[in-house]
Order: sequence, then C-alpha cells, then structure tokens
Amino acid sequence: MPAISAKAPGKIILFGEHAVVYGQPAIAVPVTQVQARAMIMAEPRLPAGSVRIQAPDIGLESWLTDLPEHNPLAMVIHQVFAKIGIDRPPALTVRIASTIPVASGLGSGAAVSVAVIRGLADFLGHRLTDEEVCALAYEVEKVHHGTPSGIDNTVIAFARPIFFQRKPEGNQIETFKVAKPFLIAVGDSGVNSPTVLTVGDVRSAWKADRERYEYLFAQVGALVQSARQAIESGTNNRLGPWMDQNHALLTEIGVSSPELERLVAAARQAGALGAKLSGGGRGGNMIALVTTETAEPVCQALRQAGANNTILTTIQ
Repeated sequence: MPAISAKAPGKIILFGEHAVVYGQPAIAVPVTQVQARAMIMAEPRLPAGSVRIQAPDIGLESWLTDLPEHNPLAMVIHQVFAKIGIDRPPALTVRIASTIPVASGLGSGAAVSVAVIRGLADFLGHRLTDEEVCALAYEVEKVHHGTPSGIDNTVIAFARPIFFQRKPEGNQIETFKVAKPFLIAVGDSGVNSPTVLTVGDVRSAWKADRERYEYLFAQVGALVQSARQAIESGTNNRLGPWMDQNHALLTEIGVSSPELERLVAAARQAGALGAKLSGGGRGGNMIALVTTETAEPVCQALRQAGANNTILTTIQ
C-alpha cells in the first residue's frame, strides 16, 4: 500500500475575531506560504491495529494507545476511524510536520487536524468532502480553544476565502470572490498566546458587562460587512482604515499586547494602509495591508520592531 500525503494551509482572520464567537460575521483567508503536512505509511510488519504517531516538530513519537484520550492528535485519528466505521485499522504510521508557528493565530492546530483527517481517510480508501473534514476538525478544535467559533477549521478545510457567521440554526459559510488581489504582510510577535485563554477571558468580561461587549462586537460586525463589499468590488484601499478601526475595537475588548501594539505602529509608520492584530491576540500575529511598493519596507520595519518572522501573502 503506497504512502499517502495530505497538506493544509495556515490561515489569518482579516476581520471579526472574537466577535465571531458571539454571532457576528468574520472574514478569514488561507495562507499557503505555511502548511501542515501528514504522511500516512503502511507498516505491514506490525500487527493490525498498530498506529504509530510521529510529530518530530514537537518531539512526539508514540503509539496511539499510549496517548491520553483527549490528546488532540489521538482525538483526530479516533474521529476518522469512527467516521469510516473501522474498529481495527491496518498497521500504519502517521507522520506530521508543520511550518505553521504554534499559538500564533495562524491556525496551526486546525491545519494539523485537517491534514491528518484528509491523509488518513484517503489512505483508508474513504475520500471525505470538505464539509465532512470541517466537521471532524471542529470537534478537535474544542480541545484547542474551549469555545471555538469554527472559523479556523472552516477556512482551512475549504482552503478559500470565507465569510463565516455562527447562527442558532447552523453556521453560515460562504466562499466569495476576491475581485482584485491584494497583499497582506503578517508579522509574528514571537509571543505564544493560546487562543483558549483569550477566548475564555473575553467570555468572562462579556458575562460581567454584556451590554458594553455586545456593542463592541456589533461594531466589529459592521466592519466585516463593509470589508466584504470592498473585497468583492475591488476597492481594497478602503480596507486599511477599517483594519485600524477593528484593531482599536480589539484593543478595547482587551486582547492586544505591548508587542502587538509595537508591530502595528511600526507597520503604519512604514507605509501600511492599515494594520491590526489577527487571531486570539495577546501575542501571535498581526497583519498589515500593503502594496507592492510598501511590502518590503513594512516587512523590514516589522522585523526591526521585534517580529520573529514575516510572511507576505496575496489574497486572491
């Protein structure tokens, strides 16, 4: 049986993080410059049911049976077996590699889940739809994020720009066309910030002052709607000021940090049309809208301001 490989991109949220957990829309896009990859290999010399997991990036090598039940990698593998209806799989090794920084807002956990789900299902002869992959990955996201919006697993499973909104009757997921490609610079603050912590803190603050936070979330939602119209009409220069406004609202919500503020200010001073934190906040990544002329100066300014790494990605 030949080895099977599957990959999944990273992601950034352009507009709407945190507010999306409370019913407001958000826009997210894939970032193909970073990826998670899963390689599934048959192990014919091992007894049936033997599943070995290798994730050298995090120093993990283990048998599936030795991992705790709620380990995210164990969960995703068990989810695939249950979906396909396999009690005793053929002996195999799942090897995982990723260039997506962990706890940085680029969707590392969801990308690994999507890559493993696709690779393992294909290896077992059951190609899953994007919707099925998305649903399985969402279950694992609950381990990573506690109360996830569902946006990470969705944009990564579909690998296209999406407009996403949680609704009681079911999530609204719409892919949409980018009328005119535009450039986004991503700056890594170098501060690991697990999304589950910021999401939990925002929920506590919302419970303590619902009226204020619902007002802030509604303002974020209005920016998302305006941004979608601009992207679909090709008036991308309008996005910059809205990114600045979204960042100001996220700061008021309480998820910025000194490192992110420094990077956002550096990007704007170097010529970015707008800049904001992206993802859970209090670390992780920020993004800036740039042109072909300002892309390199902005990336250089971000590195000088303390960014561990920069990525330039085209949204199209």
